[in-house]
Amino acid sequence: MSRPTSIKDVASHAQVAVGTVSNVLNNPDRVSERTRNRVLKAIDELGFIRNDAARQLRAGHSRTIGVVVLDVGNPFFTALVRAAEDAAAVNGSAVLLGDSGHDATRESHYIDLFQEQRVQGLLLSPVGDVADRLEALRQRGIPTVLVDRLADENRFSSVSVDDDAGGYLAARHLLDLGRRKLAFVGGPLSISQVQDRLAGARRAVAEVQGAALEVLDSGGQSVLAGRAAGNSVVARRTGDMPDAIFCANDLLALGVMQSLTMLNNVRIPNDIALIGYDDIDFAVSAVVPLSSIRQPTETIGRTAIELLSEELDAQHPRHRAVVFEPELVVRQSTAGTAAPSPAMDRGLARN
Repeated sequence: MSRPTSIKDVASHAQVAVGTVSNVLNNPDRVSERTRNRVLKAIDELGFIRNDAARQLRAGHSRTIGVVVLDVGNPFFTALVRAAEDAAAVNGSAVLLGDSGHDATRESHYIDLFQEQRVQGLLLSPVGDVADRLEALRQRGIPTVLVDRLADENRFSSVSVDDDAGGYLAARHLLDLGRRKLAFVGGPLSISQVQDRLAGARRAVAEVQGAALEVLDSGGQSVLAGRAAGNSVVARRTGDMPDAIFCANDLLALGVMQSLTMLNNVRIPNDIALIGYDDIDFAVSAVVPLSSIRQPTETIGRTAIELLSEELDAQHPRHRAVVFEPELVVRQSTAGTAAPSPAMDRGLARN
């Protein structure tokens, strides 16, 4: 096996000094156009690939950005990461992705790994409280921007959506349709985003006399978790069923929808109105197009890179907490519904 082409080979082929080749790679403005073209031609002819690992050791960091999200299988995070990747590419950086799977140990492993890779910075959607860990990371020259989580501006920059307001919007929409027996499906309830969406829903329900909100801990945020929650609802006697369900994300809502409409004879929205959160692409193409709370996903990803760039460029960066407002998107799963009629009891009677 032949050895890889070295920078010395390029210098010899182009008949220039090794330092000149280095300048062409790292500081091209220092080299005349004629010499630069000769070196680039030599690189092309020899198939030279720069040793980026060695460059990282000299510079103390790489041109990569670490990104750790809660669930890369969730289209919300997939779209967010793609937007961040596109924004990073404009700055000449690449993204390394880690999926914590809502596991703090796995999250810590990725943080260690990215530190070993000498990433420029880190975008993190944290599982729990990692403030002290991130402070230590910053002391080592790796700043962090929290994503989908509001941070203390005195410590970190962050980009998020007002999830309390989003939860309020969802529940208020259901209440305005005349629904009074609401259920919230989400989990684990220890996740701050789930907590905030539930808090907003509770606030809306507290404003309406006679309204009630039941909490169903799904234990997860997948379609399967939503389907299990839906099965638990339809297994009840009809009088004990909610007349509206707010899910902490769209995947859960799609799972609930599958249970209600495909596996059981429950009509959406006539019998149970249903709304999700995130407004992923699948929401509009569901069997019953899903109402949802929209987050500006791509804007969140781009803003996260902007905030990280500010942290990297400034000697004494001023941390910023950017909070976007959510938007209610109404589709057929709630649109034009009124409170369920007594006919529902006859159609859904259970022994």
